Amino acid sequence: MLLAVSESTSATDPMIAARLVELEAQAVTLQTALDAEREQRVAAEAERDRLREAYEALKVQAELAHRRLIIAKAERVDTKQLELDFAEKLAELDKLAGLDPNANDPLGDGGSKPTGDGSNKKNGGGGRRVPRKLAGEERIEITDPLREGSVERLGNVEESSRVMWRRGGMVRVVFERVKYKSDEPATVDVSDEAGVLPAECAVASDAVSAQDESEENERSTNDAPAPGDVDPASSSAPSVTRRTLVAPISAVRAPDASGIVTAPMPPLILPGSYALPSLLAHIATDKFCDGMPLHRQEDRFARLGATIHRSTMARWLEELGAIVGTTIVDAMRTEALATAFCIATDATGVRVLPTRREDKRRQPCRRAHFFVLIADADHVFFEYSPDENSKVVSKLFLGFSGFVQADAKSVFNVLFQSPDERDRVDDEPPDLAVRHEIGCWSHGRRGAWEAAVATQDPVAREMLARIMRMFQLERLWSDRPPDERKALRDRHLRVHVVSFFTFVEQQFERVKHQRGLLRSALGYCVRQKDALMRFLDDGRLEMTNNRSERQLRRVATGRHAWLFIGSDDHGQAAGNLMTLIASARLHQLDPEEYLRDIFRVLPCWPSERFLELAPRYWRQTRARLVPDELECDVGWLTVPEPPLETAKPNATRNELALAP
Repeated sequence: MLLAVSESTSATDPMIAARLVELEAQAVTLQTALDAEREQRVAAEAERDRLREAYEALKVQAELAHRRLIIAKAERVDTKQLELDFAEKLAELDKLAGLDPNANDPLGDGGSKPTGDGSNKKNGGGGRRVPRKLAGEERIEITDPLREGSVERLGNVEESSRVMWRRGGMVRVVFERVKYKSDEPATVDVSDEAGVLPAECAVASDAVSAQDESEENERSTNDAPAPGDVDPASSSAPSVTRRTLVAPISAVRAPDASGIVTAPMPPLILPGSYALPSLLAHIATDKFCDGMPLHRQEDRFARLGATIHRSTMARWLEELGAIVGTTIVDAMRTEALATAFCIATDATGVRVLPTRREDKRRQPCRRAHFFVLIADADHVFFEYSPDENSKVVSKLFLGFSGFVQADAKSVFNVLFQSPDERDRVDDEPPDLAVRHEIGCWSHGRRGAWEAAVATQDPVAREMLARIMRMFQLERLWSDRPPDERKALRDRHLRVHVVSFFTFVEQQFERVKHQRGLLRSALGYCVRQKDALMRFLDDGRLEMTNNRSERQLRRVATGRHAWLFIGSDDHGQAAGNLMTLIASARLHQLDPEEYLRDIFRVLPCWPSERFLELAPRYWRQTRARLVPDELECDVGWLTVPEPPLETAKPNATRNELALAP
């Protein structure tokens, strides 16, 4: 416009036209500067929004860390407040599920009402209780000196109980192997019925030469209790008991070149060691069950009057783990992969001591992993692996067909691929097994809990309320048979599950383009929908994978005490020993007593019957043994016949697992 005016006025007033041109140029410059300022403002506002978003994310993380570190690490919320906030929604879902939430018996079959706080309360309180089943009992009679002898006693007394602890110790066992002078070679009658020793045990016993024993004794001179050691807490000499062992004819040796015959040594699980099964079981249980590291055990043994170096105990545990791993644990694993219906699994990390370098430079510990596998209610396995990847997982489950319960970690995805998509593991045959994934509702709840406590988002809180109601209902029939559990789930719980996924799918569409804890929580449930719903297919399947978490807690708490694993071989041995301890606890066996019995029996046991020594079958096997033979820490053992009936691969169980 100014140019047009300037052209019209240029003829009449050249000065005005020049001024107009100057103003036009100035306006263009100002407009350019204004556009640049606007662009900078837009960029500044975008940067401000990014910083605000980052600040909010840091605020959420700080709130979550504060809650875990300062308030409580447990993922708990006020369930009563959730029920009040979402009372109408929960009542609507309960009505659809055929339940009366106000009734004392919501199922109408004598069950109990779900508790609002999500706990499984039992009748009866704690209180002051004195254990009744203790190893010993001491009775102390208290008399009145003024009345004793002059006043007649009543027939009854007033009793009250207390508990005291007596310091224990170890017992030195001395083998007195009788020597005989014989001019004629002895003949061995292997057909003798009395005390027949299995062939492999006879070889193991004969393999213990005097040179082997002398080498071990020389290696452990500083560790073994001295012959005159006496418990410093005791002022008197230790009591001595004597026992006579008669060797079976099959173990008798022929005379040597000088015509001298020495009675054979009984078979031992560690022939060259001075430790007997009870001491070995005590050391293994203290470390892998109670989390006591070897250096603390060394200090305690020194206080009890016997010095056993930690390196000696470490060597014992490594040898024991290797022995039980190639015998009992291997038989358990074969049975589990062939017969298990569902295997629950998880993994946790552990530090491994690095190998010493030639230049003696210090190195940090490397990271390895323990996998836990729980095969139904039969066996618990701890599998050590230097790596955590799909190849390791494939090898652990090679040949297993059935259900696998795990979290959504990517290393487990290979288990649920079709046989054509899998890679072969080393030189193993191709894995043609078919497995179905079972999700974990505790992992699904975790994301909702984090979003709820950190942001107080109403959607996350409603997710918690819905999952809370599912857990409450599941507890009502947790002790029912599998068929009945499935019927109750279909009748009352399936409605809640279907409604929950309808809700989270709708909310996820709303927030799927927003970053934050809520999107993560909703996205996990949406992606894991099929796996999370699969527990409804069979009453034997669990809603959560908490049993794996509880087993891994043994490793998590233990590594705080013993800090690291010495090597990969130590890790394998530790996993085998923890397998036996966890399986023993699964079947309500005392771990130390079980390990002692196993270490006592294993050297005499036939190799084709190792499964009978597994915790699942140990009660039946132990009842068939001679009690007097088992009670003694050393000696020959009579192997019961015929073999115990153990579980065989069941095609029906696998067919049920493979059903779509």
